[in-house]
Amino acid sequence: MDRKPRILVVEDEDNIAVALEYLMTREGYDFDRVSSGIDALPRIRVKHPDLVLLDVMLPEVSGYDICQGIRTDPALARTKVLMMTARGSALERKRGIELGADGFITKPFELKDLRAEVRRLLAP
Repeated sequence: MDRKPRILVVEDEDNIAVALEYLMTREGYDFDRVSSGIDALPRIRVKHPDLVLLDVMLPEVSGYDICQGIRTDPALARTKVLMMTARGSALERKRGIELGADGFITKPFELKDLRAEVRRLLAP
């Protein structure tokens, strides 16, 4: 791959987004962020990220709705989705996977776990 993998973070909490940006750029990824659910799908459609790090609990539009929107758009078929939640219940995980999420990680997460999950999802 001659370009850096593109990661779009959809996260309304600035402190988490800043930490993710630091980690992802250090790992060599092209990083972008939106802080509200309502802005997520339009940005995803323009940017075509390789991976969306998607918070479940967002203002206006939930991460589940965004995930569903990605999965129902044929142009985004190759986009991977890693959902992040503070609750991490089995029910939430099940719902995310049913809607087409490629992975699920519970906040607060260990950076090494997130790094491993991102690498797994971006592997050819």
